[in-house]
Amino acid sequence: MSSTPRRIVITGLGIISPLGSTKQSLWEGLSQGRSGVQRLANSLPVRIGSPCPQFTGEIDNFGELDKETKKNIRKGLKVMCRECQMGVAAAQWALADATLKSASIAPERIGISFGADYMLSLPEEFTEGIVRCVDAQGEFQFSRWGNEGMAKMSPLWLLKYLPNMPASHLAIYNDFRGPNNSLTLREASANLALGEAFQIILRDDADVMLVGATGTRLHTMKTIHAVQQEEVCADHEEPAAASRPFDRHRNGMVLGEGAAAVVLEELSFAQARGATIYGEVLAAASSAVAGPRLIADRRQAMQNVLKSVLRSSGLSPDAVGHVHAHGLSTRTCDVDESRAIDDVFGRRDAPLPVVSAKGHLGNLGAGSGLIELIASLLAFEHTTLFPTLNGTAPDPECPVSVVRDGEVPPGENFINLSVTPQGQASAALVRRFV
Repeated sequence: MSSTPRRIVITGLGIISPLGSTKQSLWEGLSQGRSGVQRLANSLPVRIGSPCPQFTGEIDNFGELDKETKKNIRKGLKVMCRECQMGVAAAQWALADATLKSASIAPERIGISFGADYMLSLPEEFTEGIVRCVDAQGEFQFSRWGNEGMAKMSPLWLLKYLPNMPASHLAIYNDFRGPNNSLTLREASANLALGEAFQIILRDDADVMLVGATGTRLHTMKTIHAVQQEEVCADHEEPAAASRPFDRHRNGMVLGEGAAAVVLEELSFAQARGATIYGEVLAAASSAVAGPRLIADRRQAMQNVLKSVLRSSGLSPDAVGHVHAHGLSTRTCDVDESRAIDDVFGRRDAPLPVVSAKGHLGNLGAGSGLIELIASLLAFEHTTLFPTLNGTAPDPECPVSVVRDGEVPPGENFINLSVTPQGQASAALVRRFV
């Protein structure tokens, strides 16, 4: 490696969110206090959620594509579940935003790091086969499944639900032959994928990395899992007011779906081709903490990653511009996160501004972290932070300074923070490019 560390910058952004699929629609929704939470008309065990209604899975949702790429993606749609489709679409938007198609780049020098939730088949995949195995008394006969039931399933059904498929599809469609990996660590996946891509470029194993994350909590089985195991706001008389990060009246996370992607490049490579630079990645960190009975210690895990990115970047707590918090809107996680932030930044000369896009979007699973990172990058561009929606009543158990109006500057850098119920935390520190 060179004695001079490589600098890694962000040059492309792609978004599929409940507030739209463009940078403009996302920022306008956040800054104008619009919510993506709406009442749902389906059979899920929740009555409200944050879907992406503009994303229909049609080829036009994937941005401007050359003829060959468009043909290949259209052909591949039948072996992509909705999460895969959203991830591929967000990534293609990011590549278009970075204008990488016009760049001269060796395919071995561009790779992919992609985060995802665990993926589950839809029950509909099995319906016809199950019906075929029901006897005259209406009982399912397991002995008939191998010969009769399986024959009614698509032979490629499993390919639709493998969490490594977004990265696989994208590598094939764009002829990216560099390092390729997929991470499935729920909500922590986005920052972890970014961190891995950052390290790959840093050690000179690639010049460009496509980083993405896609997820959904609005899925028949996943929603049931969430309702059974987590703090979920299943209904609210005013859906737009349901997700309330760090607010005294919060009563659970709102379930949603979404995806995002960014393009990372080595600085001199990006400058040589005249790329637009949105920010520079300085550090990323991961920590998983659980007690002797495997009970997650989210506070300690988040404290660890916050300290780690400060140490790696050489920044002091007073030098941080803002934190884009996980802000799940649950009673327990918001308290754990607030205390972790206070543990690290509580002695600052001035309070640390804290924002959370989940007030507008809810929990989008693995897709949340990267959409939130992009939101903070857009705050650089617009020189102000967006107000955290529904954070109107401060909770004394959450000792953080939540941004409640649009007059707070984003600072020169920010930390993006995420955590899972299992105690896996991740963080990324990004600064304004100068």
